[in-house]
Amino acid sequence: MLPEAVWRLKCSDRDSVVMSHRTIHLFRKGLRLHDNPTLLGALASSAALFPVYVLDHMFLEGAMRLGPLRWRFILQSLEDLDARLRALGSRLYVLRGSTAAVLRDLVTRWSVTQISYDTEVEPYYARMEQEIQALAQERGLQTYTHVSHTLYDLKRRCSTPAEPDPEQTYGVPSLADLGLENESEVLWPGGETHALQRLHKHFQSQGWVANFSKARTVPNSLLPSTTGLSPYLSLGCLSVRTFYHRLSSVYAQSKNHSLPPVSLQGQVLWREFFYTVASATPNFTKMQGNPICLQIDWYHDPEALEKWRTAQTGFPWIDAIMTQLRQEGWIHHLARHAVACFLTRGDLWISWEEGMKVFEEILLDADYSMNAGNWMWLSASAFFHKYTRIFCPVRFGRRTDPQGQYLRKYLPVLKNFPSQYIYEPWKAPEDVQLSAGCIIGKDYPHPMVCHIEASQRNLGLMRQVRIEQQNTAELTRDVADDPMEVGLKRELHEEEELLEGAEQHSKSKRFSGDADHKSQKLYC
Repeated sequence: MLPEAVWRLKCSDRDSVVMSHRTIHLFRKGLRLHDNPTLLGALASSAALFPVYVLDHMFLEGAMRLGPLRWRFILQSLEDLDARLRALGSRLYVLRGSTAAVLRDLVTRWSVTQISYDTEVEPYYARMEQEIQALAQERGLQTYTHVSHTLYDLKRRCSTPAEPDPEQTYGVPSLADLGLENESEVLWPGGETHALQRLHKHFQSQGWVANFSKARTVPNSLLPSTTGLSPYLSLGCLSVRTFYHRLSSVYAQSKNHSLPPVSLQGQVLWREFFYTVASATPNFTKMQGNPICLQIDWYHDPEALEKWRTAQTGFPWIDAIMTQLRQEGWIHHLARHAVACFLTRGDLWISWEEGMKVFEEILLDADYSMNAGNWMWLSASAFFHKYTRIFCPVRFGRRTDPQGQYLRKYLPVLKNFPSQYIYEPWKAPEDVQLSAGCIIGKDYPHPMVCHIEASQRNLGLMRQVRIEQQNTAELTRDVADDPMEVGLKRELHEEEELLEGAEQHSKSKRFSGDADHKSQKLYC
């Protein structure tokens, strides 16, 4: 039996809209109704439109390494999208299986004549689009696709399908249905509704929006000191275009406001930058075969990688960050800097690809372009060339949270340590450790490396790599006439202000010799 999902356009007498197609609108990202030009365009040409999401478990797991936190966020976003569609008299049809196989079946069952979907840049979505185009050619279907970057006003209505049990057939599954478990608190509810609520809340304080500076936010505050919109932008629950124009409106009313690249609008431009580079760079998520990435002989050390991943490095600042990541699926961008530097060029000399995979599995805002791009940046494999800037896993966190409240929250085993020892508990006398109820080496691990020795060794390795691969290093080096150069220097300067005082401690630990050695900063 065919579901009669007819959307009725509200047109004036002078409007003339030809509605002839029976269309499947395939949601992938773009899980929203606001600013969805593909959906709007498909509606304009359709007598019947079926909103569909294919939960292609093998595709999603294979292409994106989704962990339970990310799965939960996706399912919540689907539930929210379904609720918003039902409020308009429609619903979301969620089906499980291979995308190509599901579409092939629905085309026949629903007498479909058109498939619409958002344009995406990731390689795995490009492969999916090839399968859709092949199906369309085989069945004589039309396709409609659009980059999701224009505003619209959706006023549509459709009836529910005449199915024996539509909820069982098309309902959003639970985590348990997918064989997954996650009992952690939901701090980032998925969906367009929560995205728009969060957006509205932040824009109530136009002064905060106008003066936002990325480098002056606090990485270890107990509540996010940034907008927290990144998970919603990543999955398309919030339109980046809507966000950008709301920012432009605030800036237009402000005599003075922060500027790119440290402003909120600058963060959107960085997002566009990584999307642009990723779309034009083969093997962007890999070192081998990636023309802009330095080819580095990273250590293969599964044991060290596992300690980093499971928050067992023995450095409380690093372990607290990784614990927050695992529990909540989100960490501040400077916290990401700290753990990425520690894993790669700072301490462990392990490939950025390994860190990227962990972030891809756990981060709610994991994104093909930005995840890989930022890992290359932070490991100094591409884009970032101040490789002598190494974040100390002790002083970096202590600078903005000297009492260690962040550590006490995410590492309760250390919560009774005095503030003077909580970032370096291995330095606490035995009686202090006994009083705190935590013996280092028993209840909490010793540091897995000596930071000063490891960072000095890695600086030498990185220096040699860059000498040998100078041509590759130059591919993404800043140039003097680059309009972003001034802004980038300002951003780096502000991050240095955040860490002021750290350089003095490291002076006695610096290499002696050439000028490059003299300029290194260990931030210890």
